[in-house]
Amino acid sequence: MVHPRRLMDPEGFLTALGEFPASSAGDPVDALVSLWNGEMTRAIDTIAPERPLSSNRAKPAPWFTEELAAMKRKKRELECVWRSGYNESDRTRLGSYLRAYVAAIKAARRVHLVANIASAQNRPAALFRVIRGLLTPTNQGGSPDNSAARCEAFARFFADKVALIRSDFDTILTAVSEDVMSAPACPVLLDSFQLVELEDVDKILGEARPTTCILDPCPSWLVREARGGLAEWVKVVVNASLREGKFPASLKMAVIKPLLKKPSLDPTQFGNFQPISNLPYLGKVLEHVVASQLQGFLVDTDFLDPAQSGFRLGHGTETALVALVDDLRRKLDRGSVSLLVLLDLSAAFNTVDHGILLGRLAGMGLGGTVLQRLHSFLEGRSQMVSLGDACSAPQPLTCGVPQGSVLSPMLFNIYMKPLGEIIRSFGVRCHLYADDVQLCHS
Repeated sequence: MVHPRRLMDPEGFLTALGEFPASSAGDPVDALVSLWNGEMTRAIDTIAPERPLSSNRAKPAPWFTEELAAMKRKKRELECVWRSGYNESDRTRLGSYLRAYVAAIKAARRVHLVANIASAQNRPAALFRVIRGLLTPTNQGGSPDNSAARCEAFARFFADKVALIRSDFDTILTAVSEDVMSAPACPVLLDSFQLVELEDVDKILGEARPTTCILDPCPSWLVREARGGLAEWVKVVVNASLREGKFPASLKMAVIKPLLKKPSLDPTQFGNFQPISNLPYLGKVLEHVVASQLQGFLVDTDFLDPAQSGFRLGHGTETALVALVDDLRRKLDRGSVSLLVLLDLSAAFNTVDHGILLGRLAGMGLGGTVLQRLHSFLEGRSQMVSLGDACSAPQPLTCGVPQGSVLSPMLFNIYMKPLGEIIRSFGVRCHLYADDVQLCHS
């Protein structure tokens, strides 16, 4: 069952929704989110009632022209004539026409590919996509198994993978967590977030990427298009969350969609899949507000490591590459030989220890409802695996920061900051980009 998109008119949606009830303005944030979900569902059901999903035909290949479609229909006609009497002459005619049809398909496909390659001569990325499409075999796994049992198996696999990695250093994490908690208290520099105004909400809804989750009561693109009438609803929810220092419990669920890493890989092996996390849209809006204010605090205090790139404004892929190449060339100009070791942390986002991260946050000067809200954001989370219409049971998460989140990359950078300091204390230079670490020694 789906809501027909053609019936989703922003103005009609706002009319069906109505004004925000002023009597609910002082309700707790969890009650406000429940009100949001209920009223959004009612409004979308009013303007676009659910209908059975019609089966869509597969999209034809770009080289399959109208002439080929006409030849295909003619081929079927000849086949029907032959099957009606199994006459040898009809069979001969069908065979001749079939050979001509196959030759026409090959010719049309060849012309299309030659044109694509010619147009991509000065675009390496486009040329690579064309060649990869030719060389990558299509998946022969048949129809995907989207059963609830497969969802449960995926959920266990992803949970066991993180548990196995964590088991290798649980003892070390306990000792480090105790050291972090026993560190001298830092003066509180930020103890409350600034409340937002209608123009702030309108800007966030206009700029935030409209990624819809199956847990959302209505499509995020509709929220974006109707943001003028929804800003008051969102403002009340956001400010209640900031005042209470609480992230709504109903927005802590993540929906995991397994994605095959390469089309040529075996879809029966769970290790060939990458978990793609999808979060409720309203939760991401709440994260945008916190992330923007926390980003300003990090800039003002100059907290992050200068050698740390990724998830930072002005510190992207180019910055990391330029810094590394410049470092190596400087040593080369001095006649030194450099040893470069490239490290990648396994399941880095999923193994973040909450105790250590909260200690880092307190150590950088966060307190009050700011620290309380970040603690609420991390704790009590769960995830479920979704395949088609089937879902697994929710799995509790005791560690990690949610992938697909707006706030998580910033928290991960804070969590990783001491790594550079520790490495440099041994006389080894390092560069960090997200969960990738480059060690340089001359």
